[in-house]
Amino acid sequence: MKVILKYSFIFFVFLSLTSCFDIIDKISLKADGSGEYSVILNASKSKTRLQSISKMETINGKKVPKKSEIDKKLNDASAIFKTVAGISNVKTFFDAENYIIKLSCNFKKIENINAGLELLKSKNVIGKMIPTQLYKNNLLEKILVRNKISSFKTEYDKMSSADKEVFNNATYTSILQFENLIKSQTNSEYKISPSKKAMKLDGTILDFILQKKQVQNNITLQ
Repeated sequence: MKVILKYSFIFFVFLSLTSCFDIIDKISLKADGSGEYSVILNASKSKTRLQSISKMETINGKKVPKKSEIDKKLNDASAIFKTVAGISNVKTFFDAENYIIKLSCNFKKIENINAGLELLKSKNVIGKMIPTQLYKNNLLEKILVRNKISSFKTEYDKMSSADKEVFNNATYTSILQFENLIKSQTNSEYKISPSKKAMKLDGTILDFILQKKQVQNNITLQ
């Protein structure tokens, strides 16, 4: 907040509004290192509450963003992402009725995503504390690394009770799909599919904030 999961601008606008949302990120990686990336924020479970909140100016001392502001933020981030070398086919989606936001793109190498996030940070679209060096892919050794992300427990402990409630029912799911078979991994929290071409990590956002689960993993492919 990717908080441990704050690695994308699109989460900010909802974090102070509801505790019932799902974050899903997905990577499809080809053998040559290129692939597709997408991240989704789904707050549809809270749409009734969000619809009521959207009529307010502030909540818990925070300004409630208008749908037009959310849409502009998406467009700004999309425009920035499009300027990053190696990133193409950038698309955004905002379902204002059901409160679902999505950003997706293609990359030539997965490190392009890191560069895109760094650029968003330099343009003040995302905060300075948000991790950006998330992935590393060694094509020669066929190892995809999800880098360790620092704990945000200290920051969480300093939050007010109202702000902490934001994370009570929030969930995070990461899906990784591969062209090659998965040979091994270093984090057993990731569940490997029967086909051995996909894996999933999921849990509550608090699991990751409090370090009960880690996103770090070294995935070796055949």
